[in-house]
Amino acid sequence: MKTGPTPKYRYTLRMKVRDYECDLQGIVNNANYLHYTEHTRHEFLLAERVSFAQLHEQGIDAVVARITISFKQPLHSGDEFLSCLNVEKKGVKYIFYQDIYRLPDYELCNRAEVTTVCVVNGKLSAGIDILDKIANQDEP
Repeated sequence: MKTGPTPKYRYTLRMKVRDYECDLQGIVNNANYLHYTEHTRHEFLLAERVSFAQLHEQGIDAVVARITISFKQPLHSGDEFLSCLNVEKKGVKYIFYQDIYRLPDYELCNRAEVTTVCVVNGKLSAGIDILDKIANQDEP
């Protein structure tokens, strides 16, 4: 049995698959992985004291520009899993590298690369200071 994810991550979130997230095959429907990764990004930013609602009130919206997902192993109803995240800034983009591991065996189930950009008052921005600071922090 593996002891945990080998790479180090900036943030991890433990979750559990709910029955209604599964399809007729008894595995998590592919679209639900988008929910898992989005929820993890939001919780990560809240842990960093960044609120999407407050940013929006200031005319700042972080939006997804692209998502690439590789499905490795399926999750099933009741499975617990660890959603892991790293982030970096490249040009105007914030790239989130997100992996999902099934528990307790730490089998890699899903790997995603999520590219986001910031729109400030309706226009593409080079970024915002608070997100730049988070993206440029060293690993834990």
